[in-house]
Amino acid sequence: MIFWNIPAFLRTIQSQRHMFPVICACSLGTALVWYDFFLYAFFSATIFPRLFFPTLDPYSAIIAAFTTNFVGFVARPIGGAFFSIFGDRIGRKSTLVMTLLLIGFSSMLIGVLPDYQRIGLLAPIGLGLLRFLQGIGLGGEWSGSVLLSLEHGDEKHRAFWGSWAQVGVPIGLLLSTISAIVFRHLYPDEAFTAIGWRVPFLLSTILLTIGLYIRLRIPETPPFVQLLASKQIASSPLLEVVRRYWRPILLCTLLRSGENAPFYIFTTFTFTYLGQTSSLSPEQIYFFLAIASLVALITIPLFALLSDHVGRRRWYALGSLLMAVFAFPYFLLLQSLNPWLIVTAFVLSLGLCIAWLYGPQAALIVSCFETRLRYSGATLGYQLASLTAGGPTPILATSLIAGSQSTDSTFFTSIALFIVIMSIISFLSALLLRQA
Repeated sequence: MIFWNIPAFLRTIQSQRHMFPVICACSLGTALVWYDFFLYAFFSATIFPRLFFPTLDPYSAIIAAFTTNFVGFVARPIGGAFFSIFGDRIGRKSTLVMTLLLIGFSSMLIGVLPDYQRIGLLAPIGLGLLRFLQGIGLGGEWSGSVLLSLEHGDEKHRAFWGSWAQVGVPIGLLLSTISAIVFRHLYPDEAFTAIGWRVPFLLSTILLTIGLYIRLRIPETPPFVQLLASKQIASSPLLEVVRRYWRPILLCTLLRSGENAPFYIFTTFTFTYLGQTSSLSPEQIYFFLAIASLVALITIPLFALLSDHVGRRRWYALGSLLMAVFAFPYFLLLQSLNPWLIVTAFVLSLGLCIAWLYGPQAALIVSCFETRLRYSGATLGYQLASLTAGGPTPILATSLIAGSQSTDSTFFTSIALFIVIMSIISFLSALLLRQA
């Protein structure tokens, strides 16, 4: 199939040269959003418990930090609902500029936020508020980035073009891990806790500037321009999409269960577990994550391209089964505490299982909604999963490990079964989505 159609695909790429700046605008903007989001998630497991929750015992402080992290997940559907109104009424491009500015400035403020010793309870409150603003921006970012690339691209390769917004996730993950590694070396030991962790947040201004420059130069998408010309803009897109497309929204939310919940186990929670049970340094864990991110940069668009030929729903359903099968081996690899097996677990989890689902995900969700309601429908379907799957998962996993022995097989079985259940939900949703 695709392997002997490579010349035809290369001709398609040549004819779509205008897509390069669009891809840059989507990927770099999304990378900034996820760079800041991942920095917060990483430091929730290592730095924030000591600086913002010093009066709690270690596990309670980590749970409190993850709960503050969860505030960002709560904000995502709220931000998605808010910005989707603009996305379906004034355009994809203008909305993306607003989301980028919001998350960029809120991230910079995290970098200068005083800790608990200086301002007391105002410190964790301020941290939660800024995380909420980050989540608001991220909530409106995803659909806009996806639509910007997908609506500029050709119909035949919808998953491939839509996947470039998804590629921003491993780019942000890679940049945040590299940043954490570099500044841990520049600010060793207590210096990193005191000041070093703030620098990566402040450096987000560079990505913000580049992202804004590129996005301001990209034209509005042709389908939205046609909607404007024909005066078919929805007057109340959010209400209309909920009334007419509630079933696809629900299925899209459930569709992400087998990707969103495992993703935050593979990233955020793993830092807590390895930090408590292994001799690995934070720098080593960051390095393993960077390797997995590099692999995902290649596999996400590759899997998207394959899904355009195999079928996106079929590909996603197979990926959900793959995730379920991988759940128990993943924890066996971690439990070995062997660095080579741990890095294998990172690469297989993010570079294979997550990337398999990420590839077709954007096109699969967006295709459920008509153009005039596409921003609102895709945003709700995508972001509600942050409440049902992604946000609660690190809190649940950390609570389980706090209540048991860290090497207890019962603990691993519980988390692995949780991944299996979430994957089955995704599998069934992919099958039912065909009827939506």
